Amino acid sequence: MEPGELEAQIAGLAALHEPVRRRLYLYLASRSEDVSRDQAAKAVGVSRALAGFHLDRLAEEGLLDTSFRRLSGKSGPGAGRPSKLYRRSAMELAVSLPDRRYELAARILATAVDAGGARKTQAVLTQVARGIGERIGEEAKARAGNRPGRKRRLAGAMAALAVHGYEPAEEGGEIRLRNCPFHALVADHKDLVCGMNLALIEGVVRALGVEGVRAVLDPTPGMCCVKVGVELE
Repeated sequence: MEPGELEAQIAGLAALHEPVRRRLYLYLASRSEDVSRDQAAKAVGVSRALAGFHLDRLAEEGLLDTSFRRLSGKSGPGAGRPSKLYRRSAMELAVSLPDRRYELAARILATAVDAGGARKTQAVLTQVARGIGERIGEEAKARAGNRPGRKRRLAGAMAALAVHGYEPAEEGGEIRLRNCPFHALVADHKDLVCGMNLALIEGVVRALGVEGVRAVLDPTPGMCCVKVGVELE
């Protein structure tokens, strides 16, 4: 890691050390849409001015993106000034001291698998990913308690996926995964990564044993390529 890059990463992490700033960042990370200062202030229980100060600081560090839009939906004279809106940026923070390059290892392995192209290799990858997913699902089921019902099993699945970086959220009767933990590999190895994601999450769902729940591919910009469909009881 270049010295300038390391300093930028540390500065970004340092910006999150302040408690209010950290709560604001986590709130925006949980939202799929742009957020105004008023919304953010209300969500974390601080004044609009204080929220604005910390949101702008996060934007200066590259952790948030900003835009301007009239929330009333009106245009022309009398429509009012556009509001400043915020959303989590695509900036990734990862500091390891001493420096470690796990992403480089992942790129090498993914490139080797893609270059090999053998069906057997792809099948083994799918099998391994599904097996790891099943172990994650079994652990989540065990944490849900003795003979957990459907609701507790689904909650366990969401908690397990959150631990592994997927940022699950219930939206319209399904579980959307707002983050891909392997995003750095997607640009060059989309099919490989999406297939691995699908197999892993299929394993989680299978181990939980919840009827009417199924992992499917559904690529959506800014989200994981997999979603979990949940049928109503």
